[in-house]
Amino acid sequence: MIEFSRLSKNFGKTRVLDQLDLTIRPGDRIALIGSNGAGKTTLIRCLLGEYVYEGQVSVNGRSPRAHRTDVLRHISFVPQLPPPLKIPVGILFDYAAKICGANSTDMGAIGARLGLDLDEISNRPFVKLSGGQKQKILIAIAMGRPARTIIMDEPTANLDPKARQILFDLMGERLDHTMIISSHRLEEVAALVNRVVELDRGKVVLDDRVEDVTDPTARLACTLTIKRADAAFAKTVAEWGLAPDKSGCLWQGSIAGPDRLRFLGMLTRYAGLLCDIHLQDKKEAAS
Repeated sequence: MIEFSRLSKNFGKTRVLDQLDLTIRPGDRIALIGSNGAGKTTLIRCLLGEYVYEGQVSVNGRSPRAHRTDVLRHISFVPQLPPPLKIPVGILFDYAAKICGANSTDMGAIGARLGLDLDEISNRPFVKLSGGQKQKILIAIAMGRPARTIIMDEPTANLDPKARQILFDLMGERLDHTMIISSHRLEEVAALVNRVVELDRGKVVLDDRVEDVTDPTARLACTLTIKRADAAFAKTVAEWGLAPDKSGCLWQGSIAGPDRLRFLGMLTRYAGLLCDIHLQDKKEAAS
């Protein structure tokens, strides 16, 4: 049980959280939404015990400030911005596993699943990696831990479509966990959550239960037909895992269910080139 009671936080004269009350029960999977400055990241940082605040925060009856080591032992966290760590990736995995009682091999396996070439980056400093590589490493460390609470702040940032699908799969395998997923894109995480909490000016302005029936691991069979072969179009849809026929005018593949709106939004750039779009749940297509 996670409880926020009359939680307030100021930065100088700016009040970021304002007498906020919120209770998160085991098994709640929350989409934490709101505009920039609404207080999402500050709420998460208070939960992790990083900030001094007014009011109360408790995790299973313990204060994240007074009992931070014990509280964090049961929480996996992926930050919005990667820390500027200069240590090599291999040492980072070993260190992270040691301090949280996990296995660095499990973390490495998740990293490989996300598409990391661990042999190539093992000796490279974390800070020197690309944004996508850093994000995959942070996800691998978080998901490789035996924690029952998962907190992710903009988890799909810097991830390519294939890596996002793997992330959705990983989270879909942990639907019995408590989750807090902060995102600007509700449509991306809608298939993962059973509750939506919206913040505005440091207060909860929406707290709704949502249907818990969608499959976050669902894939949509996709077929696109275009008027003529086009190099820019080809490069873009290839990044989504689609492949062409010999003519370059018929493209087929699959799209992650939670990514469908992002995919359709991308296609609007090529509206004049498209002749036909067909998306169908792969399970339905096979039946």
